[in-house]
Amino acid sequence: MSKLNISVPDISCNHCKMSIEGAVGALNGVDRVEVHIEPRTVDVDYDDASISLDTIYSAIEEQGYEVAKG
Repeated sequence: MSKLNISVPDISCNHCKMSIEGAVGALNGVDRVEVHIEPRTVDVDYDDASISLDTIYSAIEEQGYEVAKG
């Protein structure tokens, strides 16, 4: 199991939290997802043999949030 901490500067409210957690949590290979409104981050525990980082990033972006990569 791998762990990832993603910076998502657009997170500002509980709607953001629920939207991202729902989308990422539904992905096959994601074990746990938790959105933190402050400091605007997303923690993801995932199986890197089952899912790519790009898939996780895309799920967040498809909800309308920009991922700060790098």
